[in-house]
Amino acid sequence: MDRAQKTQFSSGFASSSVVEDDVQSLDPGARGLQRDLEDRLKPNIDELANRSSPDPTTPPRSYSTVRRVLKIAAGLTIVAVFGWLPLRAILQTSSVEAVVNARLVTLRSPIDGEVSSKSSRSTSSAVNEGDLLLRVVNARGDRNRLDDLRRQMSRLDNERPSLATKFASAQAAQQDLARQASQFKEGRSLQLEARIAEIQSAIEAATFRREEATAAVERASSLIKSGSVSSVEFARLTREQSIAQQTEIGARRRLDAAKIELIAAQKGTYLGDSYNDRPSSVQREEEMRQRANDLQADLAHANAQVAWLASEIASEQLLYVGRSEADIKAPVTGRIWEMMTSPGEDVRAGQPLLKLLDCSGAVVTANVTERVYNRLRLGEQATFEPNDGSPAIEGSIVNLTGASGAPANLAINPDTLNKEPYRVTVSMPNLDTTGKDCAVGRTGRVVFNHGTSNP
Repeated sequence: MDRAQKTQFSSGFASSSVVEDDVQSLDPGARGLQRDLEDRLKPNIDELANRSSPDPTTPPRSYSTVRRVLKIAAGLTIVAVFGWLPLRAILQTSSVEAVVNARLVTLRSPIDGEVSSKSSRSTSSAVNEGDLLLRVVNARGDRNRLDDLRRQMSRLDNERPSLATKFASAQAAQQDLARQASQFKEGRSLQLEARIAEIQSAIEAATFRREEATAAVERASSLIKSGSVSSVEFARLTREQSIAQQTEIGARRRLDAAKIELIAAQKGTYLGDSYNDRPSSVQREEEMRQRANDLQADLAHANAQVAWLASEIASEQLLYVGRSEADIKAPVTGRIWEMMTSPGEDVRAGQPLLKLLDCSGAVVTANVTERVYNRLRLGEQATFEPNDGSPAIEGSIVNLTGASGAPANLAINPDTLNKEPYRVTVSMPNLDTTGKDCAVGRTGRVVFNHGTSNP
């Protein structure tokens, strides 16, 4: 022991001796108190003696001090870290709850019928745009119009050969009558030409008789003065001259009439008193030509009707197929969220068949406090921090519905976030990087970056 400890120990022992001497003169009760005091002082003395004795296993005082300082520093660090994180969360403008959400596409039956597709897809099956999901078949589809069109087509198909045969016969008869009319025209023209030639011969004869009668009158006129020719003979010769002149004039008139009739015949019009302006062959040829034209028009109309009926039948066939069969295909890439029917079930037009999760435009639905909500603006940037430790995702505010509880076609109803009544929708384009596995329902929190907004 060092000197101070020895001094303290000696003074304590001396005081106990003095107390013992003073108490000896006391009564037995005082001696009991003295013994109690000694019992209490002796352990302190023993402990002091033990501390003064060197112990090889006890570490040095400097090492204990360093270890104590390190423990204190570690404790302060833990307190600082775990105290700063809650403090940082309190200081940040963030949501109370947040969940990844996406739009739902409800596919409905376009027709009445039975679901016949035996699809093995489950409610979590991923689908691509254009994939066949279900097929609805209506075996009792209305095909009355299609049957009527086909009956009309059959009737016209049966009538067309008859019309074609009648048209061919009319054409043949018309050609025969046209040949007869042409022959009649040629014969009539030849007849009129011969008559013109005959009349011309008669005119020449009449001209000779007129000239002869004129010469006889001139001779009788010179002889009547000498008395060689009587006045009666002169009158006869004069009369014959006049007859010859009139005969020539009449022949010339007949020639003019024959020429007019020939010109009219060459043009197809026949002049005469005993027949019409057109012969019966020509009239029959015209009637047959008109009939052939009518039959040709009827045949062309039938062909047009057949072509129209063919297009109508094709169109009605497509409509009938559309009314009797309907393929339900995925309009977007995503996954089946809810299957609302099964194969063999009868459905009605407009009945929901399934709901498809549209992962192409995933959003984050969050609720915030009133104080935070009043500070937010549309277009403001925000960051979604998933609770699973994934990297944060940047986005922007696209809708502020507040406490109105505005309905939305979302997979997770915003009303399910009930810790705070004020709701915010944040668009997260980078959530689409995972495609159809957009992890709807992933939770986290949204941190709002005030003062920045998308351009």
